[in-house]
Amino acid sequence: MCGLPDVLYIDHGSDFTSHHLEYTAIALKIRLIFSTVGRPQGRGKIERFFGTVNTELLATLPGHLAPGAKAPQPSLDLPALDQAIAGFIATYNERTHREIGTSPKRAWIGDGWLPRMPESLDELDGLLLTVPKHRTVQRDGIHFQGHRYRSSTLAPFVGRPVTIRYDPRDVSEIRVYDHDTFVCVAIDEAHPNERLSLREIETARRARRQQLRKDINDRIPRIADREEPRTTAPVARRSKLRTYEEDE
Repeated sequence: MCGLPDVLYIDHGSDFTSHHLEYTAIALKIRLIFSTVGRPQGRGKIERFFGTVNTELLATLPGHLAPGAKAPQPSLDLPALDQAIAGFIATYNERTHREIGTSPKRAWIGDGWLPRMPESLDELDGLLLTVPKHRTVQRDGIHFQGHRYRSSTLAPFVGRPVTIRYDPRDVSEIRVYDHDTFVCVAIDEAHPNERLSLREIETARRARRQQLRKDINDRIPRIADREEPRTTAPVARRSKLRTYEEDE
C-alpha cells in the first residue's frame, strides 16, 4: 500500500500549515484542502482511526496515561513508539474491517488501479526531510550542528553554497543539493553507522551547559574561601573648615 494522493485533506495544525508541507505538496503535485475550523465532523474518518489507535494501541503501551490516573514514569523513547505504531498499522491493514467486509490491504489490491508514484525515491526522501538549510562547502566538508559531513563528491563544490536536507531523527548523514539537483549523501565521520537524532544532540548540549554552570557555581565558594580578607584603608575625614577666596 503506497502512492501519492491527488488531494490531502488536513486541519489547521502547525505541522499542516507549515512552509515545509506546502513546498512538498507543490513539488509532488498534491492539492491541499483545509478542513473548516470548528467543524470536526468533516474529519470523521481520520478521527475515527485516531480513536482506534488510542484505544487499541496506546492504552496497551507502558507509560500510558489513563484519564484520572496518576502520571506514570515514561518508559518508551520515540524510536520504540515509532516501531510500535508501525507494527500496529501493519496488523490493522491485514485484519478484516467490519465496514468493508475484508482487510484494507485486500480492498486496496482488489481495486486494480495503479497508484501515482514519485519519479524517484531519492526525490521523495529529499522532499520529506526538513526545510532546506544553506551551507558553504569548506575544505574539510560541510559544517552543521557542530558536526562535519564529508563526501568525495563534494570536492568540486569547495567554496560554493549548497542546500542541505536532513532527518531530525537521524543526523548522522545529510543530503546535499546544488540548487534543486541532488549531489550526494554526506556522512558524519565522527559517528559512522550510528543513528544520532537532532533531539539527542540538543539534549546533550543542554546537559553540558547545565553541568558547566553547576561546576562554576561550585567553584565560586571555594575561591572565595581561599582569598585573603581585604583590609580597607581608613577613610580620611573632611575638614569642616570652610575656605573662602580673598577679596581683592
